Amino acid sequence: MLLGACASTPDDPLVWSDDLARALPREQGEVVEVARFSRVPPGAPPAPWEQWFVRRGNAPTEYRVVEVDGTTVLEADAQEGGSGFSRKIRVDPSRHPLLEWRWRVTAEPGTRLEIASGTSPLARLSLAFHGDANKLDFDDRAKLRLAMVLTANGLPYASLVYVWMLDVPAETVIRSPYTDRVRYLVVESGAQRVGEWVTMRRNVVEDYRRAFGEEPDDIVAVGVMTDPGDDYSRRRGFYGDITFRSGK
Repeated sequence: MLLGACASTPDDPLVWSDDLARALPREQGEVVEVARFSRVPPGAPPAPWEQWFVRRGNAPTEYRVVEVDGTTVLEADAQEGGSGFSRKIRVDPSRHPLLEWRWRVTAEPGTRLEIASGTSPLARLSLAFHGDANKLDFDDRAKLRLAMVLTANGLPYASLVYVWMLDVPAETVIRSPYTDRVRYLVVESGAQRVGEWVTMRRNVVEDYRRAFGEEPDDIVAVGVMTDPGDDYSRRRGFYGDITFRSGK
């Protein structure tokens, strides 16, 4: 009975991406524009992006399109609680393995970064991957089932989260303390470039293999997240355009 309770069926999936993976077509072309915030007028809603809550009842981070340095970008202003901002999109990483984006974090007046960001990321960019949950072991399936109950959205099959950390070396892979289906990959480390725009380029297939030790299925959502500091201080971040490219 316990094994059956943690199995996935078409009517009772363990991951939220089952219906999406069946219904949403894969993106085509050499370049997949996940986010073109630079084309959105300041103050306009950047559809199809929307709020995404990790914990039920959290006060949301405020996400808005603003003009910075002559172009429009997404500003994340987290003063309490915290939430992500994401869009559903289906991308085959074997066809579009190269992910590019830019981000900037700020040092808020009166905030000590070593206290506010000693253990949590200054900024996050997350990729949600589809997959067959029935291939996972009992513990992982049980945690996916629990996540459907305790979180606002549940979990995808796997999440690879690119993070900017203060004191963790770049290229470090960190396992979530709550579930083995979420891995963090540090791609920027330290405070040297706080206040500057930092451009990132990653091979998603190679990163996923290193983080999870298996081949990735389709990406089904892309999100960003800025939450308050470890000491509950205000934290702000800025996110520029996000694209996938083919390996050609």
